[in-house]
Amino acid sequence: MTAGRTISKTPAEGMPPDGLAQSEQTRSRVIHTVDGTVVLILSRLHAMYWPWGWHRTAFGSWLPQRTPGLKFIKSLGSGIGGGFGLMPSPSHQAMFCVFDSEHSASDFIAHSTLIDRYRQRSEELFIATLRAASVRGSWDGITLAPTATLPADAPVATLTRASIRASAAAAFWRHAPAAQRDLSSAEGCELATGMGEAPLLRQATFSLWQNTAAMDAYARTGAHLDAIRAAWKHQFFSESMFVRFVPLRLQGQWKGRVYD
Repeated sequence: MTAGRTISKTPAEGMPPDGLAQSEQTRSRVIHTVDGTVVLILSRLHAMYWPWGWHRTAFGSWLPQRTPGLKFIKSLGSGIGGGFGLMPSPSHQAMFCVFDSEHSASDFIAHSTLIDRYRQRSEELFIATLRAASVRGSWDGITLAPTATLPADAPVATLTRASIRASAAAAFWRHAPAAQRDLSSAEGCELATGMGEAPLLRQATFSLWQNTAAMDAYARTGAHLDAIRAAWKHQFFSESMFVRFVPLRLQGQWKGRVYD
């Protein structure tokens, strides 16, 4: 992790590409920049292992980590069916990790006891290895260093996450269902899932697109555009982060589709 640096931008400059707003508090706080490789894991657990999964979601990010090269980790739940909604899923969950190198990330996927347990306990397991191409905002005071170049016609993965102000939660969730429906049916979207660090107030979405044009077409039209305009105007978020990733490797299975 590099030394901390202070982020200070005007609202126009500080707005992420999808329009998520940054609060004054977030724009003026010290943000630590992490340079590394991201591993995102999506799991749909067998019913007999749901209690194990709930324990992972509740405590997985808090327990001491001895994994070589691991710099940041979040264990996340999901909505019903792996969607983005108020009703939590008993079977779907996710994990977001940042490693200091692609080698450390690959070693974790290939040899980690935790990954072996997910493989044994999951009906479906999807693992994406990613490098950040563009980044706006932060997650618990951490941001990612963009180190990859995203070709215009290449696949792109995105992560949008936000800490929702309690006073804005009802307004935020009024906009969410329509935007989620549009995402699920958007042309060029190959995978989309909702993730949650905490019920109602700490939410994220991961999506995989055929190319940047397809992603932009969704982000800048319809219900999603309405949602991000409302978020910016009314300052729904105390902190948010939007990342575009270059997928290095996609493996496993998700919603019936086999990768790699």
